[in-house]
Amino acid sequence: MQAAWTSDDEYIVDRLVHSDDALKNALSANTAADLPPHDVAPNQGKLLHIFARMIRARRVLEIGTLGGYSTIWLARALPEGGKVVTLEADAAHAKVAQLNIEGAGLANVVELHVAPALESLARLPAEEPFDLVFIDADKQNNPAYLEWALRLSRSGTVIIGDNVVRDGAITDPDSVDPRVQGVRRFFDMIADEPRLTATALQTVGSKGWDGFMIAIVNDHV
Repeated sequence: MQAAWTSDDEYIVDRLVHSDDALKNALSANTAADLPPHDVAPNQGKLLHIFARMIRARRVLEIGTLGGYSTIWLARALPEGGKVVTLEADAAHAKVAQLNIEGAGLANVVELHVAPALESLARLPAEEPFDLVFIDADKQNNPAYLEWALRLSRSGTVIIGDNVVRDGAITDPDSVDPRVQGVRRFFDMIADEPRLTATALQTVGSKGWDGFMIAIVNDHV
């Protein structure tokens, strides 16, 4: 099935996504720098872009930059004066990301913080809430990232979590994988959080079998 999923993704990308040189160069640079192959797929990147445009986001928080591919998609969705604040723990990854962001002409739109995300999050001003938060970093810390997303949000903020199905492992309560357990706690917190209205969808494609969670903040407290 993986070959069919990949072929279908390639068809979708060819017909609807139209990646340009900056996006293609970012993926090539990430591969050349031997970054983990964890970038969102092109059609997923455009989906993030559309979500940001749908809510007319001006301020976006991205937890997990990697090589900046999804960052470019999000930054391109913003109006003049908009800002993406993106957090990356690995300095080598951040260096590649910064070059990719500059190559896309977005250095004035993206603010890249290089430190463990929980340290960077503690330094962000709560009085400047984000319109969209994209969580795509180490999954064992997803519960803590959700807590910070709520602190840095407002009523109407959209929170998206990537890689929440993990080849179906999410249904295994006895999994010894800390990433799976982190995502399970993430789901439990969302289910018990009255400020959030949420759902999750399974996805198949060039990135395999996974899924994403999307929530909206009902009332910021």
